[in-house]
Amino acid sequence: MRKLQTPLLAFNDKGIYCAQADVYLDPWRAVDRAIITHGHSDHSRWGHKHYITHHTNVPIIKHRLGEINATGVAWNETFTINGVTFSLHPAGHIIGSSQVRVEYQGEVWVFTGDYKTENDLLSTPFEPVKCHTFITECTFGLPAFNWIPQQQVMYDINTWWAENQAEKQTSVLFGYSLGKAQRILKFLDPSIGRIYTHGAVENMTQVLREFAQMPETIPLTKAVKKEDLIGQMVLAPPSAHGSVWLKKMTPYVTGTASGWMTFRGARRRRAIDKGFVLSDHCDWNGLLSAITATGAEKVICTHGYADIFSRYLRTLGYDARTEQTQYEGEMAELNGEEKPEDAV
Repeated sequence: MRKLQTPLLAFNDKGIYCAQADVYLDPWRAVDRAIITHGHSDHSRWGHKHYITHHTNVPIIKHRLGEINATGVAWNETFTINGVTFSLHPAGHIIGSSQVRVEYQGEVWVFTGDYKTENDLLSTPFEPVKCHTFITECTFGLPAFNWIPQQQVMYDINTWWAENQAEKQTSVLFGYSLGKAQRILKFLDPSIGRIYTHGAVENMTQVLREFAQMPETIPLTKAVKKEDLIGQMVLAPPSAHGSVWLKKMTPYVTGTASGWMTFRGARRRRAIDKGFVLSDHCDWNGLLSAITATGAEKVICTHGYADIFSRYLRTLGYDARTEQTQYEGEMAELNGEEKPEDAV
């Protein structure tokens, strides 16, 4: 490998920039050419002249952003821009989520975007990619975050729903409208009852049905009567919590599926009745195993517990540092926020 005089990827006020190719990765300000890892609003923003992303992510970002100029590529498909070779590899975060491999003159960097190592049986599973420098999120970069298997979480959710139904209460479960809601939906047990959806969840689910089999859902429109909902399941984005929209569900019980439910205080602050620990990001061990699998010597830590995690990596012998970005990880779920374009 020839040592480059300047870093292959650099962080500036617009995003992660590859100067040799004049391309940005998940930029947060408008640029001419952007490679997009996935459809969440903190990673795919409006205003770029040309978007390059995995082909399953194209309809997702077009649903959110409108008629944009977007090119879809396949997993492991290489494309070269001014001598720099790029390819996209599964990140396992949500449907269509990618890592970006960047190679120039024998040096390889990988930008993960957001990712998780557990196979959720919905998105394409995470694929470790060998590299020299690995850019990793650290949303849950603390030892306290240690996920239990998805199968157990979904069993707990279905059990909770059945118990609420026996008490003649509606189950209202909050999860991000892109990714989390569909992950929950795929494993809900329709034999328990009907599954209703908030408009934001329903619209995104219809886009994703092209890529995944999921149980039938009923849009929660004005035509749905209050008595129709008793004992049923309602999937909604976190932004719906505390809204007038919820009054129609009475009597209801609320739940949230998020990695932040590891902390009881997070559930109390959000006034949620039940918390389920289910994240579309890596836990502590997932982050460490992913880094080990890349064989990288240098690690750049971004959003989340970046300072703590990078410090720990240095004790393991890695050349680790942090960089500031405008990515939010799973903070939108903790704060009950989604961008306006997500709540269509």
